Amino acid sequence: MTTPTPPSGEAIGRYATYSEAQRAVDFLSDEHFPVQNVTIVGNGLQMVERVTGRLTYGRAAGAGAASGAWFGLLVGLMLSVFGGGGSGALLTGVLVGAGFGMLFGVISYALTGGRRDFTSSSQIVASEYTVLCLPQLAGQAREVLSRLPNGLGRGTGPDYSAPSGGSSQWGAPDPGARPGPWSAPTAPPPGAHLPPPQPGSAPAHQPPPPAGERPAEPEPVMDLSGPTYAEKVEEQRRARRAAEQQERDRVRDAE
Repeated sequence: MTTPTPPSGEAIGRYATYSEAQRAVDFLSDEHFPVQNVTIVGNGLQMVERVTGRLTYGRAAGAGAASGAWFGLLVGLMLSVFGGGGSGALLTGVLVGAGFGMLFGVISYALTGGRRDFTSSSQIVASEYTVLCLPQLAGQAREVLSRLPNGLGRGTGPDYSAPSGGSSQWGAPDPGARPGPWSAPTAPPPGAHLPPPQPGSAPAHQPPPPAGERPAEPEPVMDLSGPTYAEKVEEQRRARRAAEQQERDRVRDAE
């Protein structure tokens, strides 16, 4: 058995229904595109049960008779071919099968106790269908889908195909986006407040002062290169040891 794997590839179109996605892939196949590199992915899967009508004893009996008749037809056909029963065995098989099917249908409906008095059909549907393609062929697939009539090449999602004579919408710059590390620096507008430079960083570009005005003198920088707290403690410890040594020498000389 093949292990299920998640889909991979670039999105070349998004569609609201499976028929639209199927039509897009069919158009790719008609244009001789290698569709074995294309995948249809359903997003937002839902189980939908559509009610088809009210269930009564009559409808239960009719549905059971129809299913039993098909089984009886198969048995009667085998008897008529291999058993030599002819058309009589075929008709008998259909009637007997319909009778037993009707009986079983009525009994099954009676056992529900009225808790399911309706008929329905269930299926799995998706809220959106995405068509994926391998990255090396995605550009070619978008170009082919751009020729799909009725605007189904783009689908209901964003336009993945680049317009003729220009770039795709993903190449347009975002006015609100922050510049990247390789983007060119832009000059600040006149009168804008510039933040102070961080210690150790290069000074920011300052505009030249107007004519006739003296440039502002830089503020004096405080000299913070003094002894640290640890150095002061060590100096006091050395002074205390020297005083103790002098006191011992003085006592020794007095003796």
